Amino acid sequence: MILDLSSKKTLVVEDQAIMRETIKHILGSFGIRHIVEVESGVSAITAMRIEKFDIVLCDYNLLKEKNGQQVLEEARYLKLLPLNSIFIMVTGEQNQDMVLTALDNKPDDYLIKPFNWQQLLNRIQRCYSRKTYLSSIEHEIDSGNLYQAIDNCEKLLQTNDKKMRMPLLKMYAELTIKVGDFKTAETIYQNILQEREIPWARLGLGITAFFLGYYDQAIDTFHGLINQYPMMLEVYDWLVKAHEAQGNDEHAISSLNSAVTLSPMSILRQKKLAFLADKTENLPVAKKAYTATIKLGKYSIHRSPADYSGLANVYLKSNASNEALKLVYELNQQFHNNPEAQLRAALLEVNIHQAKGNKGLAQQAYSKTFKLNEKFGKQVSKSLRLDMAKTFYLNGNAEVCEQIIRDLIQTNIDDKPFIKDLVTLCNTLIDENYANNLIQQAQKELVDINNKGVILFQEGDIKGALAVFEQAIKKMPDNHTIILNMIKISIHDIKSSKPNAEKVTHVQSYINKAIEVGIPHEQISGLQTELNTISLQKQPITRQNV
Repeated sequence: MILDLSSKKTLVVEDQAIMRETIKHILGSFGIRHIVEVESGVSAITAMRIEKFDIVLCDYNLLKEKNGQQVLEEARYLKLLPLNSIFIMVTGEQNQDMVLTALDNKPDDYLIKPFNWQQLLNRIQRCYSRKTYLSSIEHEIDSGNLYQAIDNCEKLLQTNDKKMRMPLLKMYAELTIKVGDFKTAETIYQNILQEREIPWARLGLGITAFFLGYYDQAIDTFHGLINQYPMMLEVYDWLVKAHEAQGNDEHAISSLNSAVTLSPMSILRQKKLAFLADKTENLPVAKKAYTATIKLGKYSIHRSPADYSGLANVYLKSNASNEALKLVYELNQQFHNNPEAQLRAALLEVNIHQAKGNKGLAQQAYSKTFKLNEKFGKQVSKSLRLDMAKTFYLNGNAEVCEQIIRDLIQTNIDDKPFIKDLVTLCNTLIDENYANNLIQQAQKELVDINNKGVILFQEGDIKGALAVFEQAIKKMPDNHTIILNMIKISIHDIKSSKPNAEKVTHVQSYINKAIEVGIPHEQISGLQTELNTISLQKQPITRQNV
């Protein structure tokens, strides 16, 4: 089938004028009339902010500021690419680093210069065929309705389109992993591998083993894949996670180093390497990775104040306080008026001046930190807040330290890795029972809130019960028990009231939230089925609304 491209809005991102003209000429021969051309990554993002493009052809090796990889990362992060649009990475480079990095972010397709009109047309048609076929699934994924996306996968599989069967099965299995249905994912991958050996299916089997807690099995699978496909970078990422889950940070660092050597331009991998090396006091590796992260982050959406403070702390641990102080200045310059950057800089100043023996300057920095905490404390990341609690305690302000830790426990009680880090810090810094006592208090408050809401529900005061849980979610937004009770009572409310599409959408948002925070599939799937049944029964609400 010949695709009509005449109405497709196309963006060409290319820094060479001659190449831009060549691509425009080819696109024109396809019947495309609406073509916007830019020569830099920054201009590409600006153009995508102004209008939505159906096709983006982006050169990887742009000379000014952002490269093609950073354009794709930012466009996806800011949701500038419409659901049915296609992004094709174009490059004249064929060296391993460049190709692997370009493919690492999974553009819709990839094209190496020089190319002819037929190659480009084939890429565009192939992308559109795939996008069109999977659009009903992609739409639900984009809306956060993962169970509906799974349902759409199952329906499409029944059509038995042999050409699209494997891409569809891949998406189906990945969705079951996202909702925590690991046994179903495992079965899908096993069935595929019985037909033939496919690397992504073998990887999927390793991923399901990881989530099921079979870490040794997962590690064996990942090592086997790396031996066969050493350029398959995603495998290294999962191998790192498996080593971390076993508490083996040294092996995780080794695996990350291998991946970074293959593809040094991945900022997220460099960040992870810096964090792990810093955690294990491997200061040379941490310094190198933090430095690379800062360099890569110059034009990246993933640029962060934490990278600068991380490197500054490495310098501090290496007794290079003057170098750390230079990074504080750079941090303030690069992230002007950023609350997290201001707090990180102030905390660094406290530690640097204390290390240098400048008591007066250290006290000034501490006063600044105290004021910034009052102003911005709850707006910053939980890891930074934990660092702030430590600083306040070490400077004699146990009251503010406890306020921060109490709030962190309350809002992150179901985040077991973070709570473990918090307990470890408190055990080392304060007292072995300090954090556990606060955890017990938070759990009691949770039980009291839950009991209050349940009692109101049992007494028939559904509105009151919902109000209790709505208020609780504001205080503990990721708490599993509260989210589940909110869903259950909301479903009961819909059952006993008039048709209300807004209420169904509201409950669906909580189910989506439940998936996001990691509530087990066994606890959610029945609620989703119940909501779907209600949506079908109550008119004018339709399944499409869910």
